[in-house]
Amino acid sequence: MTQDILNLRNHLLIAMPNMGDPNFDHTVNLICQHDEFGAFGVVINRPLGMTVGELFEQLDITIEDPHIAGQFALSGGPVQAEQGFVLHDGSRNWESTLRVSEELALTSSRDILQDIAHGTGPAHFLLLLGCAGWSPGQVEHEIKENTWLTCPCTSPILFDMAYQDRWQGAARTLGIDVNLLGIAAGHA
Repeated sequence: MTQDILNLRNHLLIAMPNMGDPNFDHTVNLICQHDEFGAFGVVINRPLGMTVGELFEQLDITIEDPHIAGQFALSGGPVQAEQGFVLHDGSRNWESTLRVSEELALTSSRDILQDIAHGTGPAHFLLLLGCAGWSPGQVEHEIKENTWLTCPCTSPILFDMAYQDRWQGAARTLGIDVNLLGIAAGHA
């Protein structure tokens, strides 16, 4: 028996309109790791009520660039809500970096924050608090149950599109208007 596992690393999970879990209602999640142990990712479209500058201030880190300081931090998911992650572009690795793709990584060590503050960090980044996790087979089951749409991740969705547009924008890459989808699931 061959083990054909759909690997969703570097793909987006787009919540269907009938999502029953308020933690993921109208969210777009980037899958950063997916293997036989389950899936790990971050929500990319839920701004928190604080800016990157305010969060860095709590960590006693001063940001030199007011544009960076004014960006919103995001809620990366309901798991480990106090844990910080930086989703970023580029091929550089810091102390604790997980490669999502050749062009994209997730770093959870303080050294990247220092580099961002001093203007030597990645060209594009999202600062996230928390993450999301799925047990083995869970995300595949949820996809079969019409809980999620999936599409490949693109840099414009992550770093150029406004947070409030990412849910509809990610679905549009599939040619789908999520506002027109019904709330009932069907199976062939």
